Amino acid sequence: MKRIHRVSAIIKILSDSPNKVFSLKQFCESFDAAKSSISEDLQAAKEVLEQLKLGIIETMPGAAGGVKFIPYISDEAIRELQSELCERLSDSSRILGGGFLYTSDLMFDSALVKRVATVFARKFQNCGADYVTTIETKGIPVASMTAYMLNLPLVVIRRETKVSEGSTVSINYFSGSYDRVQKMSIAKRAVTPKSKAIIIDDFMRAGGSLKGISEILSEFEIEVVGTGVVIAAVEPEIKKLESYCPLLYLGKVNETEKTINVFANESIF
Repeated sequence: MKRIHRVSAIIKILSDSPNKVFSLKQFCESFDAAKSSISEDLQAAKEVLEQLKLGIIETMPGAAGGVKFIPYISDEAIRELQSELCERLSDSSRILGGGFLYTSDLMFDSALVKRVATVFARKFQNCGADYVTTIETKGIPVASMTAYMLNLPLVVIRRETKVSEGSTVSINYFSGSYDRVQKMSIAKRAVTPKSKAIIIDDFMRAGGSLKGISEILSEFEIEVVGTGVVIAAVEPEIKKLESYCPLLYLGKVNETEKTINVFANESIF
């Protein structure tokens, strides 16, 4: 196999399995090539990806080392994504009763979700998480893609217990969006005590649901090491959790004048 073909194949294999470590031996056997040749191929792949800002190839030395692909999105690409989302969300036809916005078409757009997830994967790449968690339903696509990018299991917290989940732990929490007490549950087999988790969700108003997720994880002594949301409402100003990273902020939604104030989080980088 020619070098250009090996480099192309290596990029494909690594990028198809983000954050999964491959040994050089695997590539040597797959391509029937010497370790020195594979090392040169990896360097070439690394240079082209970094030049085009398409991702990062990281090598780990030593007997237990290897190579992995880290997803990346540039600052410029993040700004373009934020601008695109702001424009689409500013459409007055999205306004629903009670100041809510219709966002299902965005949250279930696989291509768009992949770009959003890459932002969160970049943000939380080095936080040492063992899981990505979310609460059903609309947060699942972006949480699932973020988990894929970070090569982590996804844990979906239910609003109602399911027989298929086995033994569960449940708590009650106050939802600011719906202004009432609600219930969430998690399967005991889904997580390991004393581990770490990232929370990813589609929308946050007061932070009640995200606070609830943090509290139910604390039942297993799981530390939350990062929280990402696609859209965070500006009001109420005081949230139920201290630390979170939104891609966008939602300001005032005027149902009478049919206007929506949505803007980018400039400090997401």
